[in-house]
Amino acid sequence: MPSTLRPAALLLGCLVATTACSDPAPKPQQPPAASQPAAPSPQTPPLVPAAPAPAPAAPSPLALSVNAAAFDPAAVTPEAKQAYLVRAQVLLDRAHFSPGVIDGQEGGNLTLALSAFQEAHRLTVDGKLSPAVWDALAADAAPVLTDYVITAEDVAGPFTPDIPKDDYEAMAKLPALGYGTPLEGLAEKFHMDEPLLQALNPGVDFSRAGTTIIVAALGADGLPGKVARILIDNSKGTLRAFGDDDTLLAVYPATVGSTERPAPTGEWEVNTMAPRPTYTYDPSRLTFGKPKGKLTIQPGPNNPVGSTWIDLTKDTYGIHGTPDPKLVNKRASHGCVRLTNWDAAELGAAVRKGAKVVFEGRAAR
Repeated sequence: MPSTLRPAALLLGCLVATTACSDPAPKPQQPPAASQPAAPSPQTPPLVPAAPAPAPAAPSPLALSVNAAAFDPAAVTPEAKQAYLVRAQVLLDRAHFSPGVIDGQEGGNLTLALSAFQEAHRLTVDGKLSPAVWDALAADAAPVLTDYVITAEDVAGPFTPDIPKDDYEAMAKLPALGYGTPLEGLAEKFHMDEPLLQALNPGVDFSRAGTTIIVAALGADGLPGKVARILIDNSKGTLRAFGDDDTLLAVYPATVGSTERPAPTGEWEVNTMAPRPTYTYDPSRLTFGKPKGKLTIQPGPNNPVGSTWIDLTKDTYGIHGTPDPKLVNKRASHGCVRLTNWDAAELGAAVRKGAKVVFEGRAAR
């Protein structure tokens, strides 16, 4: 995608209309040039030492077991099963077979990710872990959990702790729709469920910069190539991204349309990509919600379309993020294709203008 986007109104049929990036991305701060510190003069007050960083919390038993976890279908304790499920989910995420939210639990999105992984590796496709699947996943032997030091940026906010769900008039009055807490922001940063992040770090204050926590060890940023074609399966609830040579680059769980407003069929194209989109509620074009007048909701990860909007040439339709990643492929959308914020951002950063977008199959809902 080009490095700059000219702001433009983009109608969203899933919920509405949004605009391209409403404010420019902040420029990265350049580190100061290295220099030798000057000797303090007698009049210079003594430097106050910085407060020591909080000591890392003792790792939980779950955190100690995940990196070494092995597939054990006979695991008798919930903790043992959760350990190998966390490892499997992180390995799938790193291989770009997204399980959605990493939570250490079985579920439909994990089954979809395993099925896609099995198909790509020419294994029996049943959506289940098996010794053969585990061996293929474990070819990536790097640790799946790692330490992370909470930064000042992580806790700076601004946060929006009280976002009225589905009340568009109240949302339109907010200056931004940010994360509710530092915990929510950190969990999303590492593609994790908040309860899992807390279970790995019992008793931790996630609002304190300098604190060392245990998080999912994600892979390198970005897809391994540019996306030239997108295939959306309405019946399964998946989105597959392909490169120029039709190489499979990623598979994501997706909420695709609804009974009231089904997703389109046929072939379309990517029109543009807008990070940090605003969201416009237009009652003249919608069949849901109570507001009588047009409303604009400000950007933020908890905006109704999340943190990324990928506009399609099908009028009012797009691919976008969500304020609630746990519900991806579990609750109907208002017509568009909904991904987790991190999957939408990854896809948006790699997709080309003009990329083909094919909808196939009938919605299962």
